[in-house]
Amino acid sequence: MSEINLKGVGVALITPFKKDGSVDFNALARLIDYQLQNGTDYLVALGTTAETPTLSEDEKREIRDIVVTRVNGRIPVILGEGGNNTRTIAERLSTDDYSGIDAILSVTPYYNKPSQEGLYQHYKTIAEASPLPVILYNVPGRTGVNMTAETTLRIANEFKNVIAVKEASGNMAQMDEIIKRKPADFEVISGDDGITFPLITLGAIGVISVIGNAFPKEFSRMVRLALEGDYNSALNIHHSFSELFNLLFIDGNPAGVKCMLSMMGYIENILRLPLVPTRITTYEQMRNVLLDLNIKC
Repeated sequence: MSEINLKGVGVALITPFKKDGSVDFNALARLIDYQLQNGTDYLVALGTTAETPTLSEDEKREIRDIVVTRVNGRIPVILGEGGNNTRTIAERLSTDDYSGIDAILSVTPYYNKPSQEGLYQHYKTIAEASPLPVILYNVPGRTGVNMTAETTLRIANEFKNVIAVKEASGNMAQMDEIIKRKPADFEVISGDDGITFPLITLGAIGVISVIGNAFPKEFSRMVRLALEGDYNSALNIHHSFSELFNLLFIDGNPAGVKCMLSMMGYIENILRLPLVPTRITTYEQMRNVLLDLNIKC
């Protein structure tokens, strides 16, 4: 199994839609080029931010093919492969062609609310079926279940192809515990833009970012400065984004970043139900912040 470098900024790609609700594949290709040109370290396709539950299987295949073809090996590509039916995920991992994909990102099962033992057995099954390195994804605000530090560390110690966790629990003590006790070859990645800076100071290696869709160059610079130990410079950039971090998620993800990208002229401000665009008040606040940052909109 080949090594993959997850240090820095991975961007969780959005899925652009046209006004008629269909996938805007041309806009997606432009967004991928924008990421490649502005220092993004790797891309995450078909994750939560991509509105994946609302995509058809054909759409998901075409999105995956466009990402792999457009990137053409220049940076790693991570593919979202999660769900709440363990058997289905394992069967897909055992049979699908993963050419051009470097690792999978697998979210904890949602809705079922498994126990910690259930989470362990779920990831055990995935690790044993996966032909690729596995990144765990803990996001209790979306799934309804928190994977504890003990469970994460148990999985990390027992399965060598489980290489990292994207931690979005918001629990700094839990994340610090994982960083403190993890195996040397297992990494912790921030799953929340707003706490990326403090988490790097504790020992995380970067972030899988939402705001990076719109600001890959600036956010990558902050992360690199923090990783290099230049905390003052990194903190200045972090603070310049503080208001946007709050606005980004106030009406749900990816409504905030899609609003930003539409103001910047990259996409139409369209989401698929049950998600809807940001409120007009959020839109106006975002527009003012972008103007303050001297970003044309």
